[in-house]
Amino acid sequence: MDNRKYPFSWDLLGDIAVGRPNLGPITRIELYRLMQYTFRDVIEAKFGTEKADEIFYESGRLAGLEFFKNMIGKINDFHEFIRKLQELLRELRLGILRVEKADIDQGSFVFTVDEDLDCSGLPESDQEICKYDEGFIAALMESFFADRQFCVKEVDCWCTGDRTCRFTAEVVV
Repeated sequence: MDNRKYPFSWDLLGDIAVGRPNLGPITRIELYRLMQYTFRDVIEAKFGTEKADEIFYESGRLAGLEFFKNMIGKINDFHEFIRKLQELLRELRLGILRVEKADIDQGSFVFTVDEDLDCSGLPESDQEICKYDEGFIAALMESFFADRQFCVKEVDCWCTGDRTCRFTAEVVV
């Protein structure tokens, strides 16, 4: 699409210190969720659940690619990558990442995220809802393992009563 108004660039995040000298970088999670779930509602109403899931996955994937490029950078050791990712997610208050399984040779991983920004504390339902996180994690893994593609699937979610979000990441290429 040629006439896009806002193709993503890291610069769109702005300079918070200049733009919010009194309020700073912190806001209430309810307001972040208000924006996220109203976007989700409108997208789902206009395009259906499957397309909304796809858009959220791809948005998370774009965020993961940019997050890796701008906040993690080049790292060659998997343990160092995970350690830095855990530190950043905690520091930014996005969630508490743990690795339950890591088979680097087979490309098979299980991650959990406690206190997930997107869903911890939401009412229970019968569905995993963290499509954005699936794409985010897939992009992080693909950025680290540059020659591999990953399929990431949430298998447990706060919203299904599991009190942690658990993701499988399996190499597909």
